Amino acid sequence: MKKHVFFIIIGFGVVIITLLSLKGNKENGGDYKKTYGNKYLVSSIQLPNNLSFANEKVPLSSVDVREAFDRELLVNTYWQSQTLLFIKRANKYFPVIEKVLKKNNIPDDFKYLTLIESELRNVVSPSGAVGVWQFLKGTAKDYGLEVNKEVDERYHLEKSTEAACKYLSEAYMLFGSWTMAAASYNVGKKGLMKQVVRQKQNNYYNLLLNEETARYVYRILAVKTILESPNEYGFHVRKQDLYYPVSIGNVEVDSSVTNFVDFAKYFSISYKTLKYFNPWLRDSYLTNKSKKKYYIRIPKESSFHVSCNDNDVSY
Repeated sequence: MKKHVFFIIIGFGVVIITLLSLKGNKENGGDYKKTYGNKYLVSSIQLPNNLSFANEKVPLSSVDVREAFDRELLVNTYWQSQTLLFIKRANKYFPVIEKVLKKNNIPDDFKYLTLIESELRNVVSPSGAVGVWQFLKGTAKDYGLEVNKEVDERYHLEKSTEAACKYLSEAYMLFGSWTMAAASYNVGKKGLMKQVVRQKQNNYYNLLLNEETARYVYRILAVKTILESPNEYGFHVRKQDLYYPVSIGNVEVDSSVTNFVDFAKYFSISYKTLKYFNPWLRDSYLTNKSKKKYYIRIPKESSFHVSCNDNDVSY
């Protein structure tokens, strides 16, 4: 009898150890791997057969070109959070940029340059370049933008896009190529021309350039490729997940504004909201001694609790 009890106890022990082992195996990845292991796929990416920038063909048959493009396509495909934000922001801001590019006869592909320059954000670089188009102060003034302590139009999307168009038009006239114009936006017209003269070559894909400029156009091409066909590269974004423009009214101001906090309150919005829609206003007041006309944007969306007429208004 005692012998039977002993074996029963041993049997129970084996069962318990086995169950604990199975549980541990599940917790340590046995079941997890079976359930989830095949649901995340990391793979190389098939490159398109044909690729162009501003209707200028990319020579993908050249091994160095193909590898350089492959690198940037992989980086942007697998940097998922950034590329998802690119897709969302593009839906909001590209329509504005496209309109200005078209008006100035600049190829539509240049809208992708803003994603490489600034991620479509009003950032400030370590060198002091500002805004979506990343203008330095001197260059911004050269192309007609107002830059001072109270107003900095590098933060104004339409006006900075107009300035970028002027630069790109000049660069195209100088180099005779939109691809080279794009490269010059990174290294400067003088810097690129120096390499053209030194290397006796006016084709971006045949020039030996510093690493940043050598990657620059390929980065634009990679972002363009993904955003034109996001589903093919694993990006599935619902319409409700995209960022959208907000309906706004323009308030004409041709005099000084003593306090933009009170100005915002007058239109039933916060000072923060005012600055969000008018980042080019750099202080809490506007002197405006020259009586210049400015158009300040006021959101009409109910989510911003705005009481504002549909038509433009004067303040």
